[in-house]
Amino acid sequence: MAGPPAERTVDGMATTTKIRARALVRASGGPRYAVALAVDALGTGLLRPFLLLYGVTVLRLSAPATGIAMTAGVVVALACMPAVGRWLDRGARSAVVAASMLVRVVGVVLLLAAPAGHVWLFAGAALFLGIGNQAWPAAHAAVVATVAHGRERDAALAAGRALRNAGLGAGALLAAACLAGGTTALQALAAVTGLAYLAAAALAWSVHLHARPAAAPARDSADGPAPRMRALLAANVVYVFCLNVPEVALPLVLVTRLHASPAWSAAVFVANTVLVVTLQVPVTVLMSRFSRRTVLAVAGVVLAASYLGFLAATSLGHGWAAPAVAAVSVVCTIGEIIYAGSATALVTALAPAPVLGRALARFQLSTGFGLAVSPAVITVLASHGSAALWGGLAAATLVSASAVATEKDQGSPGGAVAGGGPSRPAARDR
Repeated sequence: MAGPPAERTVDGMATTTKIRARALVRASGGPRYAVALAVDALGTGLLRPFLLLYGVTVLRLSAPATGIAMTAGVVVALACMPAVGRWLDRGARSAVVAASMLVRVVGVVLLLAAPAGHVWLFAGAALFLGIGNQAWPAAHAAVVATVAHGRERDAALAAGRALRNAGLGAGALLAAACLAGGTTALQALAAVTGLAYLAAAALAWSVHLHARPAAAPARDSADGPAPRMRALLAANVVYVFCLNVPEVALPLVLVTRLHASPAWSAAVFVANTVLVVTLQVPVTVLMSRFSRRTVLAVAGVVLAASYLGFLAATSLGHGWAAPAVAAVSVVCTIGEIIYAGSATALVTALAPAPVLGRALARFQLSTGFGLAVSPAVITVLASHGSAALWGGLAAATLVSASAVATEKDQGSPGGAVAGGGPSRPAARDR
């Protein structure tokens, strides 16, 4: 007779290798919170890909002015992260998630109120949208870390990413279908996005999740420093470039260098989204037999190999180059999936509970910085040829993977009581 699913001890707790959907929903914050995430992602997908188009077509701004305002909004929004980290370390959880959604409602209102030619209101809208987009990942990770532990937490983080990508993709498809309506359709999309953010914030707030800090030695109190994780944070800036490869690097190479049809870029983007949605949780669970730090280093190797694959693919004849690039993009997406399933999970495993918020805020700062600078770095490298672009990315990613693999974990005691549950000891990654 078949026995129960095999279990293994990871991070001091038994973890089943088979993750069930209902357990994932509970570990992710519950049904209402999952619906809030889906609604928020759908709203973001409606507007985010077309924010530049909104500035250019609806507000009649120049493309450079619109791009600068959007970039400035993202960069300045990073300054909110220390405050978000401190708020989380005071025990706030669902309130921070709801706030990250509400602040984006303000951004949408400013967007709708901006008259044609008014770049400052558009910049203000981009700032508030950026604040919400930067605060949400750390707040969401803190929610999951509060209600789930060990490898169940890792799977829940992966499920949240898969759900968010599905919502973003669905929202983008709906928005694309509505674009035939011109400026009126874009304004309607913005309004619907604001309503979606408002509904998501109400759902997230209704969860009423709060963490109660546990007693801890003075050095681990909420006033103490978060773990530095210098190598991890520096490496993350390079790792996160992979998220902009399907959206920036590959369209640039396929269209401007290989003179391929834009359909190839669209196919790569769709394949990336589908693979993330379908494989994020299974791959994360599969890799749970190894330590998170090892998995993150492996992700760097896979990403570096894909970059070298892109270099080889672009050297083929024009008839073969585009299909080869599309094929290699699958390898790059697998590397992205492994990276996304281990990076945030490693931070939550390393950080003592009383300073988890600040640790996640630092990690999001490195992520946001990498996402902000990567389009500029990619375009500059691409202007010097395929070898500079793909060779440079591969070398930097391998160096980052080596730094991640060799950095020593800071194992320190500490814990927190989550919603009245048992304290979660901080431990070295296993």
